[in-house]
Amino acid sequence: MKIIETVAEMRSERARMTSPVALVPTLGGLHAGHEALLHAARRRAGTVIASLFLNPTQFGENEDLDRYPADRERDLAVMRKAGVDAVFAPSNSEMYPPDDDFVVDPGAIGEILEGAHRPGHLRGVSTVVAKLFIATRPDLAYFGEKDAQQIEVVRRMARGLLFGIEIVPIPTVRDENGLALSSRHAYLSDDERVAAKVVYRSLCRARDAWEAGERDKTTLEDVIRAVIDTEPLATLDYAAVVDARTFGPISEPGQGASGPDLTALALVAARFGSTRLIDNIRLDRNVTF
Repeated sequence: MKIIETVAEMRSERARMTSPVALVPTLGGLHAGHEALLHAARRRAGTVIASLFLNPTQFGENEDLDRYPADRERDLAVMRKAGVDAVFAPSNSEMYPPDDDFVVDPGAIGEILEGAHRPGHLRGVSTVVAKLFIATRPDLAYFGEKDAQQIEVVRRMARGLLFGIEIVPIPTVRDENGLALSSRHAYLSDDERVAAKVVYRSLCRARDAWEAGERDKTTLEDVIRAVIDTEPLATLDYAAVVDARTFGPISEPGQGASGPDLTALALVAARFGSTRLIDNIRLDRNVTF
């Protein structure tokens, strides 16, 4: 497994790689969810590149950049075991040269949900992913479905900037209690980890309501809130039900609030102590990302 630290070397190595080339972007702090991305890429690609870059521009003030649980040697070992061919591990100055103030604005989708609660976060994501795409020139790029809004931002960015890269979503990996795996689980106390089960439970309750015929957005969101409110250690940032194709209301004009082509997604962000967790599920089980 080759470790590459500069864009110039990455471009040189890329010219010799066997196609198709897959990229798995990571911040570090790898867990079984990341491993699922790496293994999926390995099954399909001729060459697998993983990036290892703790991107500062997607962290806001008072967020967890300084304590993010990345461990370079452990992360590299996980990548090596998964059959990664090359790791792109640039420095901050390599990715953000002096006087670099160029950004990729994701547009309106970057201002809602995660964008509203973490101002600038999705702009930071779209900018760094664009830079990674330019440096590695993949044919395929793999992302976890837990970050549903991020996937949609990346899809729109890749399409709008004519990258010609296939964005491949991989299902969320969950623990035995349904909790979506996250690097931030390292921050949870034992009690908070038990309490965090309420996130997935709230989403499942909304899906039960959907399958029983409920189509009103507000009612479905109230179902999620009611479940989260049963857990004293949970503080809800948002509960949202959106059309997965637009991230707009499921009843917006021209689409209707019901019908065979409706693609509804329920999303939650909640805090447990100082730890913020996000999750989502499709309400219509037969529709995939």
